[in-house]
Amino acid sequence: MSYNKQRAAILQKIEAYDGEGFEPLALEVFRFQAAHNPLYGRYLGLLNIDVQAVASLAQIPYLPIQFFKNHEVKTGEWQEQTIFTSSGTTGSETSRHYVRDLDFYKRNTVHGFRQFYGDPSDWLVLALLPSYLERTGSSLVVMAEHFIQLSKYPKSGFFLNNLEELVEILQSVAQSAIRNPQSAILLGVSFALLDLAEQHSLDLQHLTIMETGGMKGRRRELTRTELHDQFKSAFNTAAIHSEYGMTELFSQAYSKGDGLFYPAPTLRAATREITDPLTLQQVSKTGIINLIDLANFDTCSFIATDDLGRVFPDGSFEVLGRVDNSDVRGCNLMVAG
Repeated sequence: MSYNKQRAAILQKIEAYDGEGFEPLALEVFRFQAAHNPLYGRYLGLLNIDVQAVASLAQIPYLPIQFFKNHEVKTGEWQEQTIFTSSGTTGSETSRHYVRDLDFYKRNTVHGFRQFYGDPSDWLVLALLPSYLERTGSSLVVMAEHFIQLSKYPKSGFFLNNLEELVEILQSVAQSAIRNPQSAILLGVSFALLDLAEQHSLDLQHLTIMETGGMKGRRRELTRTELHDQFKSAFNTAAIHSEYGMTELFSQAYSKGDGLFYPAPTLRAATREITDPLTLQQVSKTGIINLIDLANFDTCSFIATDDLGRVFPDGSFEVLGRVDNSDVRGCNLMVAG
């Protein structure tokens, strides 16, 4: 089968994927990327991997996430529509994720969000993402913008230099929700949510507050537990939700406040041993997180991250921090309590 026909057939399976039969589909993606991704193919060659002998997820090698900083990661030959870039810190090298089909990325974010929260069109989406809006190439901004465009509420939008307008909307929603509940989500970068909490007294118990991580050096680093405790106290809410995503992924994971992230159907987490990067860690044991993202079909679906964590039998995972000496990415700077 030709490259184009094989790509179309697998992509159709990924778009229709509902969570059943992850392993055979991931193995199909693995063999396709091993054959058509020059960088990943060379990496597998250096590891002396017999691609056809790989028969389980446990045998698939993961590409170190650092490769997105200094290599062009593509499966096949194609011209990108755009490039997602990480925010990084001053003087640090940023990741570049080449995007073949931006609409596919958008559809996949909706697919993942819908799994846990329903259709984005039913939500009032209020995005407080100053550090991301002030640069180009943010995948998070693209996702938020898409949700805002899909929302049936005209007041959905970004809030950068119009914080007072956001406060007025939040107060209005808080009042109306008592009489006429509606789904409203405040999606915010952590330092901006802290600024909001300190500058305004708001009762947001009827809203979903979702932090995306990222202190960006603006404030003292806090554990996720410390951060959420401050938010819960300031906003009079019982739980703070979280989004786990990064430049190098097309799929996201979400936490509804229990400290555990539940991945979108196209995303699967495992952990590797800290002292042996090619050996997977046992379930529930602390290790470094590996991710399979089927939606990364046109780049590389098998990513060895720098995040320390644990993966549990139900597929949820906990992020405990970052591995020593790894670069800090702006999307996930916090450690868990």
